[in-house]
Amino acid sequence: MTRSENLTGALLMAGSVMAFATSDTFLKLIAGELPIYEILFLRGVLTSIALLVIAQRAGVLRRAVPRADKWRIALRCLAEIGASYFFFNALFRMPLANVIAILQVAPLSITLAAALVYREPLGWRRLTAIMAGFAGVMLIVRPGAEGFTVYSLYALASVGCVTVRDLCTRRLGRDVPSVLVSLVTSVVIMTFFGLASLGEEWVTPTARQTGLIAAAALFVVGGYLSAIMVMRVGEIAFVSPFRYASLIWALLLGWAVFGDWPLPLTLLGAGIVVGSGVFTLYREARLGLVKKPGVPPLHPR
Repeated sequence: MTRSENLTGALLMAGSVMAFATSDTFLKLIAGELPIYEILFLRGVLTSIALLVIAQRAGVLRRAVPRADKWRIALRCLAEIGASYFFFNALFRMPLANVIAILQVAPLSITLAAALVYREPLGWRRLTAIMAGFAGVMLIVRPGAEGFTVYSLYALASVGCVTVRDLCTRRLGRDVPSVLVSLVTSVVIMTFFGLASLGEEWVTPTARQTGLIAAAALFVVGGYLSAIMVMRVGEIAFVSPFRYASLIWALLLGWAVFGDWPLPLTLLGAGIVVGSGVFTLYREARLGLVKKPGVPPLHPR
């Protein structure tokens, strides 16, 4: 890989995770104005339409998918439903940066789960880093402390669902198009929240609310496309750490848009999580275990 390709891959990875954080910000701006499931359903409709057009142009809609991969995609979709449900309930009730910071432990939990489920090698250095990362999350969540909210546990539950989702993704065949998997997932999420919204009283969105939902969908699609492109350029050991740009972006967005700034202990915990994640990626690169970044990135959609 050339230096230029590495730089392109890093920019695409950072752009992808920043696009998802921006989408979350747009949705959080209308939290409380519209029912939560209505918001997610409407965004899902727009996202699914955009991905359908992309999949059609890519010519993957008629691509045959092996039966084993169909079951993996089905389980992946169920895990994505749980991840989205817990994540967005936490997002709409907690500071943006706190939720994103907790989510940064997902790469560590996936590494640990892969060692337990798939018997992938896990040395003491990476295991120590994983334990340090989980300790960092406890500094963010601080169960029992004043100001603790149950929605911190929702964010952790989302991490658990993301872990299951990405374990399924690891076993998908290389010939299964990423765009097709993203489209199926988006349609399933849209359908789930559409059914869930039937139990809520629908509110007609204003022009501002419609614009924010459309912008959120646009950034989600941009995040998907950037994640797909990043698989084709750059060395993984160089590119992967740039996924943590989402935390920096979330801190800035949370401060600029909502006036939120995490407590020092939260920032310390986030720093430990990110440091543990970067060290784990470094060790995996040294051992030749680093895989291509998955699509979508480690974020509930």
